Amino acid sequence: MKFRYFVNVAAGLMLAVSAGAQPGSKETLANLNAAHLGEANAQHRYLVFARTADAEGYVQVAKLFRAASVAEATHEYTHMGAIRNLGGKVENGALEAVAPGTTRTNLKQVVEGESYERDTMYPGYLKLAEQEKAHEAVRSFGFAMAVEKQHAALFTAALSQLGKNPSVAYFVCPSCGTTTEGTPAKGKCPTCKNPTAKYVSIL
Repeated sequence: MKFRYFVNVAAGLMLAVSAGAQPGSKETLANLNAAHLGEANAQHRYLVFARTADAEGYVQVAKLFRAASVAEATHEYTHMGAIRNLGGKVENGALEAVAPGTTRTNLKQVVEGESYERDTMYPGYLKLAEQEKAHEAVRSFGFAMAVEKQHAALFTAALSQLGKNPSVAYFVCPSCGTTTEGTPAKGKCPTCKNPTAKYVSIL
């Protein structure tokens, strides 16, 4: 499944809104908007980094960047859906310019960014959303935090193995962004509980 088609599928899936959702506080809505803009930029940045990795001959790392980009697109649309469900307005912003370094430098930057989201940003956002019982935000932040943990581990391994990266396939859950190495086992996604049969392969 090609990237553009997947994003369209995710958009349709994640922007579906439900009636009667509990309104979110201004702070939680601001956090959701900050997160959706951050994920949009991450999606774009990782595609740029993938092109650099391909140009430098790191085909496997390029594939990982593309897989992470698809996952970040899923988070972006999940956050946008949560904003609407909580009665907020989705804020739009221009994508930041990306000046890629070498693949090694790009991987170091990404590990730092994913670790920050995993350890600091999303836990803080999630804690407030839980206190407010803003269930749409809790779901969206929870999915993203779980997947950023996966990404941090995958990028850390890719950096440590750079130049000797084993050839593996990547699969992404179109509902929550869960990213796996190799064909996922039959059953339910460990993050969102949707069927793993719906995972998409990343080329």
